[in-house]
Amino acid sequence: MKYFYMGGPLFMGILTFVLISLVAWSVYHALPLFTGKVQNISKTKSRLKHIKTLGSFAAVTGILGQLIGLTSAFAVLEEHGNISQSLLAGGLKVSTIPTIYGILIFLLSLVIWFVLDNFLSQKSE
Repeated sequence: MKYFYMGGPLFMGILTFVLISLVAWSVYHALPLFTGKVQNISKTKSRLKHIKTLGSFAAVTGILGQLIGLTSAFAVLEEHGNISQSLLAGGLKVSTIPTIYGILIFLLSLVIWFVLDNFLSQKSE
């Protein structure tokens, strides 16, 4: 929870919403795969691609959160001039939290997509 607020509640909230959507979408479209109730394989493959799309959106949102944080930090630095290096390093560290979270969500989406796509390919053979 500490990192959620450190990374900025707005972007971390958006990323968490994307993560929940990703998991829900994956479970919803994986259930027919595992129960053997897939009716249209090409349509299912197309829907599984949305998992990667959600992951990509998370990565881009995380990077956007970092860029906005860095822009704000540079504006404060420009306004106040002399700032200690430890304060600057702390700000840079905090700005990477949304990016790391977004990339982790993206990696999770790739793993989920890869597993489900391979499972579907094996079922269709």
